[in-house]
Amino acid sequence: MAQTSNNPDIAEVPQGQAAVLGLQHLLAMYSGSVLVPLLIGSAMGFSASQMTYLVSIDIFMCGVATLLQVRTNRFFGIGLPVILGCAIQAVEPLKLIGQRFTIGTMYGAIISAGIFVFLIAGAFAKLKRFFPPLVTGTVITVIGLSLIPVAFQNLGGGNLTAKTFGDGKNLMLGFLTALIILAVNVWAKGFFHSIAVLVGLVIGTVVAGFMGMVSLTPVMTADWFHFPQFSYFGTPHFEWSSILTMILVSLVSMVESTGVYFALGDITERQIGSEDLKKGYRAEGLAIILGGLFNTFPYTAFSQNVGLVQLSGIKTRRPIYWAAGFLILLGLLPKVGALATIIPAPVLGGAMLVMFGMVAMQGVRMLQQVDFTQDHNLLVAAVSIGLGLGVTVTPTIFQALPKTLQLLLGNGIVIATISSVLLNTIFQHQQHQSLAETAGLNEAADGEKGENAEK
Repeated sequence: MAQTSNNPDIAEVPQGQAAVLGLQHLLAMYSGSVLVPLLIGSAMGFSASQMTYLVSIDIFMCGVATLLQVRTNRFFGIGLPVILGCAIQAVEPLKLIGQRFTIGTMYGAIISAGIFVFLIAGAFAKLKRFFPPLVTGTVITVIGLSLIPVAFQNLGGGNLTAKTFGDGKNLMLGFLTALIILAVNVWAKGFFHSIAVLVGLVIGTVVAGFMGMVSLTPVMTADWFHFPQFSYFGTPHFEWSSILTMILVSLVSMVESTGVYFALGDITERQIGSEDLKKGYRAEGLAIILGGLFNTFPYTAFSQNVGLVQLSGIKTRRPIYWAAGFLILLGLLPKVGALATIIPAPVLGGAMLVMFGMVAMQGVRMLQQVDFTQDHNLLVAAVSIGLGLGVTVTPTIFQALPKTLQLLLGNGIVIATISSVLLNTIFQHQQHQSLAETAGLNEAADGEKGENAEK
């Protein structure tokens, strides 16, 4: 079993401070998680009341899913400071299923995918040997770098097609937020240093309010209370092609989650073993099943929060418990939950720029363990990072391929993982063969010397 380090940075923090740190985690992931129900609900033509319920129950289930993962037991839960949120890669497939079939078919496919993830967790975890530091460092670097464009899109205003995108006010707010976070990190001490991102988000939002860029309409129009219900939008219906599609999406999410687990293991100085991975995948499977039952979405480990753990220096799980509790509370109280939606996109973009950069640098740190004097290691990292970023920047490169292949190959993180695993396995196999041949030649030479000596 993996052992937890005795590093003092992992010591528990007081509950009050943990609550504030938990709020920081919540704000960092909130917009990314709310985006999924907004996109799918709009595509399905949901009414305002249906959309309100969808967002609320989604936030509620993010909290439940996080609790399943952060609290470990003998059956599930990896026990790392990880936040679970909606899998953004599921948006287009779910929209396609919902529009081509029914909403019930969409949720039936989600439930089936969750069952699949839970059942294959043990087998998938045994693939750990294919994820040495060369592979995990490469994948985590790509995760961080592939998220940077998302940060810049938010920094410019969020909507690329809007006339105000890239407006001076947006840029000023975004870079001001980033500078505040940097300043707090450099000059603040103790707990204040740990909540640099939260300080940046709050000050940035206040400044945006004085500039007339904050609207309280979402808070005013939201309901006071919502209670989760099974099959609110309809009973699940099971259709094979929809199920297969969501299974593929879930495999993509599992690959991404693997990178997140190894990154957090490296940050918290904890060795992640196959048993840890199995329990982590099982927790995700349960979260996906519950998402289908409660008519929400698939859930996966959020990579943006990895940078926050590194940035704050607080590596304990206690703040994550608070974040999960806040998510559940906000899901039950939509009017309170709507407060988190008033943060302007440029402010979020400034914070994301710092956090996603930290994720990429965590990958670079892991790559420092690799011997790059061996050319094949250099090639594995170079080609895989190039492929991952290339697909991220130009995802339409595979638009001529079948939809199923587009789903897999259109994700830069997945293609970087596939590339690094395959190339590393091939080169390692060739290296072992060369060593074996060299050893055989040496043995033969030694044998000849022995025979000559006897003569």
